[in-house]
Amino acid sequence: MASQRDDLDRLWRRLSPLPGGRWLFSRTFGLLVPYSGSIGATVETLEPGYCRVGLVDRRALRNHLHSIHAVALVNLGEMTSGLAMTLALPASIRGIVTDIGAHYPKKARGHLIAEARVTVPVVGTGPVDHRVETVITDAQGDQVGLVHTIWRLAPRTP
Repeated sequence: MASQRDDLDRLWRRLSPLPGGRWLFSRTFGLLVPYSGSIGATVETLEPGYCRVGLVDRRALRNHLHSIHAVALVNLGEMTSGLAMTLALPASIRGIVTDIGAHYPKKARGHLIAEARVTVPVVGTGPVDHRVETVITDAQGDQVGLVHTIWRLAPRTP
């Protein structure tokens, strides 16, 4: 039986090189994970331990201050860390987010880029909590968000 990680990796490798393939991968991912898909982000790079996702500013994501809503940024950060983590995890380890938080140093407007890098710690017989940070920048390269996720990693039970 193929793992979730293997399925995502296979789908990414099949679609990403094609014209419009990254968009198609992102829409397919959004069907599989509807809440993450609700923001309409596009996965630009995906490899074990690293993910880069772009988000186009649009009215549906804006708040009353005419910037991208804080919860949309958290969604973007969690999605990015989740994809990086999922592809980095060995098949013998499972992970779930147990805590999430964010910092917003600047209003988020325009095209955004979220990046997460993951190094999976050693997981013994019990659970391990591991922090992952996703940095979100605007088109000028200024940080507009920092989303942290705490992943509880544990051995899969048979």
